[in-house]
Amino acid sequence: MKKIVRIVILVLIGVAVIGTFYFLWKKSRPVITKYEIVTPQRDTIETKTVATGKVEPHDEVLIKPQLSGIISEVLKEAGQMVKEGEIIARIKVIPEMVQLNSAESRVRVAKISKEQIDETYKRDKQLFEQGVISKEDYQASLANYKKAQEELDNAQDALDIIREGITKKSSATSTTQVRSTITGMILDVPIKVGNSVIQSNTFNDGTTIASVADMGDMIFRGKVDETEVGRIHEGMPIKLTVGALESRKFDAMLEYVSPKGVEENGAIMFEIKAAAEIPEDAFIRAGYSANAEIVLKRADNVITVPESTVQFRGDSAFVQIVKQEEPEQIFEEHPVNVGLSDGIKIEIKEGLTESDKIRGAAIENK
Repeated sequence: MKKIVRIVILVLIGVAVIGTFYFLWKKSRPVITKYEIVTPQRDTIETKTVATGKVEPHDEVLIKPQLSGIISEVLKEAGQMVKEGEIIARIKVIPEMVQLNSAESRVRVAKISKEQIDETYKRDKQLFEQGVISKEDYQASLANYKKAQEELDNAQDALDIIREGITKKSSATSTTQVRSTITGMILDVPIKVGNSVIQSNTFNDGTTIASVADMGDMIFRGKVDETEVGRIHEGMPIKLTVGALESRKFDAMLEYVSPKGVEENGAIMFEIKAAAEIPEDAFIRAGYSANAEIVLKRADNVITVPESTVQFRGDSAFVQIVKQEEPEQIFEEHPVNVGLSDGIKIEIKEGLTESDKIRGAAIENK
């Protein structure tokens, strides 16, 4: 039994010694690294910057009342289309007592004056028909009669305006009827029936009755960092990606770059605006968030390789050209002249052809 145990121990020791020698032998062998073989290809390279922002109407018009009062009727609501001159709401005038008393007094005075002139006119007319007074005196009396009638009408109109904000003569253009100044879609109606509103004047912006915009004329408004603003200019093409429309893309043209930056979270940002081309089958709501891809540089139909295959030393760039693939890979360093890069691919201006093969990433160690 002891003999068997001794043999087993010796066998285990022998296996351990052999395993150690094999491990050391394996460790001492040179490591052979295999690499992917990459072929240059013709492709298009673009360098881009992305600006975040939102899509909104180019011109959003705020409809203001031309007199103060209380909203008596709202005829439109947000989302409806409206034409220029169409009524959005009506206002009930609340007259001031001082102005009302003054207007009523003016009407009474005008009536008294007209009654007196009426009697004089009737008498002068009879005397003229009888040949007692001259035609000149009659015409003067007639003029006074017409002036008194006009004064009474004006006093009555002034009273109607103070009471109702409208006259019989100008019912079609009454300031109590708030009309749209443009054709478009109503984006918001912030007032309700019964709300008090203030007219727009020199000292007050006035109460907003509605906001209207042409939804066919949209712009992208966003911001870019100061490191990128020097590389963009008006007239550059833009691709807009609207997330709310399943990342659908639209063409746009950069039309404004702010000359002044604003600090946000420690970075200087510059506002940009781009006119968007919205097809008829797409409905863009005001305020959709969007990303704008601005192509800074572009190289079409150029020889490209993965940027990871290019080695840089100082101002020079090199690639490893394949000299032999089997049984062992052999490479030779070769200088190249590089151009535009998008971070993944890089343009090769000189030094490679489409038939060349170069070393790529390592794929296996032995």
